[in-house]
Amino acid sequence: MNFIKNNLANAITLGNLFSGCVGAIHLILGDYQTTAICIILSLILDFFDGFVARALKSNSNLGAQLDSLADMVSFGLLPGLTLYAALEPFGKIFLGTELPFEIKYLGLFVTLFSCLRLAIFNLDEDQKYYFKGLNTPSNTILIFGLYYAQKESGGFTFLFENSLFLLVLTAVCSWLLISPIKMIAMKFKSMKLQDNYPKLALLIGSVIILTIFKTVGIPMVIIYYILISIIFQKQLK
Repeated sequence: MNFIKNNLANAITLGNLFSGCVGAIHLILGDYQTTAICIILSLILDFFDGFVARALKSNSNLGAQLDSLADMVSFGLLPGLTLYAALEPFGKIFLGTELPFEIKYLGLFVTLFSCLRLAIFNLDEDQKYYFKGLNTPSNTILIFGLYYAQKESGGFTFLFENSLFLLVLTAVCSWLLISPIKMIAMKFKSMKLQDNYPKLALLIGSVIILTIFKTVGIPMVIIYYILISIIFQKQLK
């Protein structure tokens, strides 16, 4: 019984990793719908591994390391591969000029900065009630959400027809991952209403966006999340 108690959270974390691996394979194969399911599953498992660890009081250094390693695949490799796939049709051509390499590889910079962000997070003891920089799950939802909306409903087509926009997206997302901007975390330091205005604004606004725009609204929620976090910077501590 103690073995199960001590390792249940780790098993859930490994489930996150497995789901991320399957999602990456299907993304390479062009099956973006299965990839979307895998990302959703990874998000759920990523939430519950910490929840279970706290509930069973089985937090450990091993679990913390496993969590980051699993996130590196599910929320580090996957968004990089998404941009890789989006940039692949452009080959070596950028703004009418032929480069000595295919620009699709530049999309993997998001994976590199995701790794850097996870390492920084592991060493930063200040991020208990807020995130410093965009967290990797949100970054994945933004990038893959744009890709999925374009594939599913034709949303954001303009973005995927322009290699410059995609490379700007890559650069902006890479910077946001390690930026000093404080981002809202759904962790409650206080139950006072005035202390939770940022979270309430995020929750209400997200529901409205998803209700109106549905699938296309998924990446829009992340953009809204970033903007709301910037607005409430002074209240995040």
